[in-house]
Amino acid sequence: MKIRTATIEDVPVMAELLHELFAIEEDFTADFQTQAQGLELLLGRPGAQIFVAESGGKVVGMCTVQIHISTAKGREVGLVEDVIVDIDHRGRGIGAALLRALEEWAIERGLGRLQLQTDRDNHPALGFYRRQGWHLTNLIGWMKHL
Repeated sequence: MKIRTATIEDVPVMAELLHELFAIEEDFTADFQTQAQGLELLLGRPGAQIFVAESGGKVVGMCTVQIHISTAKGREVGLVEDVIVDIDHRGRGIGAALLRALEEWAIERGLGRLQLQTDRDNHPALGFYRRQGWHLTNLIGWMKHL
């Protein structure tokens, strides 16, 4: 298994992985074209990074991070999204390796914090993040469609 930076050639398989993720997240709808467009935007954006996990030459996991400015921290922080490992490859340390790559990337850039959101009913994800040293906050996520 290898973790690497995503390329434009990875967009189709990453969009399929996001389809798997959004199938379990109530707030989002899977749409291949929409997710592919978002991934292409991220790939071209300074301050954003996509990592993929490869096993046997095939992309089997991914995660994204974008730099934001936190007035609470007085510095840049990272917003982590799209953490997903293909269902057939879970339980092999791939998700943990993806998060380690994100953490190293964030440390190299001097980010003050990483944060993420997950569906409140995604109990496997909640347990996974706890095991990786993440903790729940008191913040509640809100959204408004424009």
